[in-house]
Amino acid sequence: MRIFVPKAKDAAETRTPLSPESARKLIRLGFSVSAEAGHGLPSGYVDEIFAAAGVELISDPAAGRAAADVIFSIEKPSPAELDQMGKDTLFLGLLDPFNRKDLVQAAATAGIRAVSMEMIPRTTLAQKMDVLSSQANLAGYFAVIRAADRLNKILPMMMTPAGTIAPSKVFIIGVGVAGLQAIATAKRLGSRVFAFDTRPVVEEQVKSLGAKFVKIDLGETGQTEQGYARELTPEQIKLQQEGMAKICSESDIVITTAKLFGRPAPLLVTEEMIGRMQPGSIIVDLAAETGGNVAGTIPDQEIMTDNGVMIIGVSKLENLVPQHASQMIAANMANFVEHFWDQESEVLNLDPNDEIVTGCLLTQDGKIIHEQFK
Repeated sequence: MRIFVPKAKDAAETRTPLSPESARKLIRLGFSVSAEAGHGLPSGYVDEIFAAAGVELISDPAAGRAAADVIFSIEKPSPAELDQMGKDTLFLGLLDPFNRKDLVQAAATAGIRAVSMEMIPRTTLAQKMDVLSSQANLAGYFAVIRAADRLNKILPMMMTPAGTIAPSKVFIIGVGVAGLQAIATAKRLGSRVFAFDTRPVVEEQVKSLGAKFVKIDLGETGQTEQGYARELTPEQIKLQQEGMAKICSESDIVITTAKLFGRPAPLLVTEEMIGRMQPGSIIVDLAAETGGNVAGTIPDQEIMTDNGVMIIGVSKLENLVPQHASQMIAANMANFVEHFWDQESEVLNLDPNDEIVTGCLLTQDGKIIHEQFK
């Protein structure tokens, strides 16, 4: 069975879904692996490394798609690229299906079996395939690094002959995967760290990392079956904003992490709250790509407000650490294939009754089969 990996067309996409390690793993399982020449260069992987791992490097992506049984891609396929694939080709990628229902229909029409890696269920069994979590981990880490680089202060307390420098104060809004990593990173760098989440159940996790959990009474909130925070009512959002305003005004760095897959991001930090922050403060909005948690965020830009607060709205911070981002996303995809690979019969057995398949397989046999998109 043949796997093909095309090169990203968008220069801003620095990741590749194939690493030398994952290539060797797939080849050991019995797959033939090919990739478009140069696909790994933005991640720091030169072609020679892949060739040494047993990957065939080709210059014609159309031929690669036509010959492939499985395609790994981070970018969404165009209609022309779907037409280049054979019937029943298995496409693994980041398909953004809630916002690209046209693409889901196009994949069905083309007879492609399309797997949206973002739709992998958040279960213990599927954890090793969870692309959203692996990339959010890196985004949470790098949000702190980018903010520290832009801040006009240092993060840790420092006692010197010239006097004592107080530690910087970092406020993390949202304690999911990205938030927890941001807390851990800011704490390791010596900051005083505060965190808030609508789910009281995460308080112990926050405390275990050495941060202080901020309590704001919002009434009934809770979380979904997969562990995500439930969407708040307008009244609860207002209460949350009022409760966070004072902490934001005292913080050197504020990081917002409420990025909701398939839905617009909630506005958490208003213009009024930003107006109360100190000049030189930094806000990193991890939800810039889906509308932003912060008033005034502009995707892929760093802007300075009238009162001297910098708002950083990089859409995909994980793209700024592409080698490790590629390593993780490549492992996620290889783990997916390994999980369903029957080595004896050399068949990828995507059982329609399997909970992982039910969660992420969108199209099959010329039809949209996923319950949420039928």
